[in-house]
Amino acid sequence: MRTRSIATALPKAATRVALGLALLAVPATAVATAGPAQHPRPAATGSAPHTVRAATGLDDPAKKEIAMRLVSSAENSSLDWKAQYKYIEDIGDGRGYTGGIIGFCSGTHDMLELVELYTQRKPGNVLAKYLPALREVDGSDSHEGLDPDYPKDWRKAAQDPAFRKAQNDERDRVYFNPAVEQGKADGIGVLGQFAYYDAIVMHGDGDDRTSFSGIRKRALAKAKPPAQGGDEKTYLNAFLDARVWAMKQEEAHSDTSRVDTAQRVFLRNGNLDLHTPLDWKVYGESFHID
Repeated sequence: MRTRSIATALPKAATRVALGLALLAVPATAVATAGPAQHPRPAATGSAPHTVRAATGLDDPAKKEIAMRLVSSAENSSLDWKAQYKYIEDIGDGRGYTGGIIGFCSGTHDMLELVELYTQRKPGNVLAKYLPALREVDGSDSHEGLDPDYPKDWRKAAQDPAFRKAQNDERDRVYFNPAVEQGKADGIGVLGQFAYYDAIVMHGDGDDRTSFSGIRKRALAKAKPPAQGGDEKTYLNAFLDARVWAMKQEEAHSDTSRVDTAQRVFLRNGNLDLHTPLDWKVYGESFHID
């Protein structure tokens, strides 16, 4: 089930700016001097009122694999996220074609950026000829210039390791890395970083209230994260409350089970580091990771 908010249809610079503004809300003790503009780095928080727990982050390879499987359970009703490189269809949500491991959409800019990256790395690839059409349909649900062969060629491209790597890299640049970095800056552990990641995957980032930054801002109005002296579980409950509110603002997101019967269950069990085994439900389906 692919359900990305149209908020994702922002230029990549807008995503970076929005995230950077959000980071400004964190005390200076929680954030280091920024490195590259697109990837501000959180510093050690030893002087913050509540220090970051000495725990593995979501960017640990084993934890990242869990995150990919959790998202795939909601996005594809499958734990086999690596089988989704070739996935593509129009699910009728107003975002055009949805494809790949994270639901890149032709109407929300991220599919265009993916194909641009792939073409930069491998000129003349099977999808390169669709770049003019992808630029034209960006921001709409139109298939003009893409039909009838775009899905077939997407699946063909998915056989290319270079295209699979491009999908991985764009997932990390646009969604995974910003979520983990903001989570670390806020002093939250693996579960909290995953909650951020799942939110930015579905809602994108930007200035509107239902974007990731808008959801985080709503949570901050109710509770402080550990980096600001707050309690982690209290803050994560506030964030998940804000996430559920945002999901209910759009019919395509109105089933909140990926929060209610998954993330909220882990939080209620005190599993702040997503230790396995894990059991959860999404859209009525049960899943398990040993």
